[in-house]
Amino acid sequence: MSKRLLVVEDEPGLLQAIAVCLRAEGYDVTTARNGAEALTRTAESLPDLVISDIRMPKMDGYALARGLRASPRSALVPVIFLTAKDDTSDRIAGFRAGVDAYLTKPFEPDELTAVVSGILNRVERTHAEIARMVGGNSNNDSPAFHDEALTEAEERIARAVAQGLSNKDIASELNISVRTVENHISHILAKKNFGNRVEIARYVLSRGSDE
Repeated sequence: MSKRLLVVEDEPGLLQAIAVCLRAEGYDVTTARNGAEALTRTAESLPDLVISDIRMPKMDGYALARGLRASPRSALVPVIFLTAKDDTSDRIAGFRAGVDAYLTKPFEPDELTAVVSGILNRVERTHAEIARMVGGNSNNDSPAFHDEALTEAEERIARAVAQGLSNKDIASELNISVRTVENHISHILAKKNFGNRVEIARYVLSRGSDE
């Protein structure tokens, strides 16, 4: 059965382009023009993943994400923001609202489909592991038990976050761009299924105490 995706975008042409891109990859795509309509669609049929703009009439993307997270039925549905709002503050607000990934317009179709596929694959592995544990196979040494490992660059970024450094400070210390730092943090959040920077810091600190 193909995965069900909900695309939320108020600009008709772009909404159609995103839907066509995802349908070409075999996904079952439903669309909505704003957050309020998206919540109605979700109530009718729970999607496997939501892709949403931020700036929309009636209900914006932040309110939509908070609405999804507030309902036990949709609390675990992955959410991707696809938006022209590219300031660090916008990204932070998105992650605080419970967004799993953040892509900017104009979007690259290959990047969008790669992020969607990566998140859905992670969710499937999580569900499979839960099923094994419920069935009595809770061997923590099983490869499926472990989440995705961070790259060396992501490890450095995670340690810097744990030190309380801002994205600008991290970029300066590691001699990389702020955008690169933001992308690494986005990948860390997605790989570890974290909701914010605080969880990254806790992960680094707790792991350090175990070593």
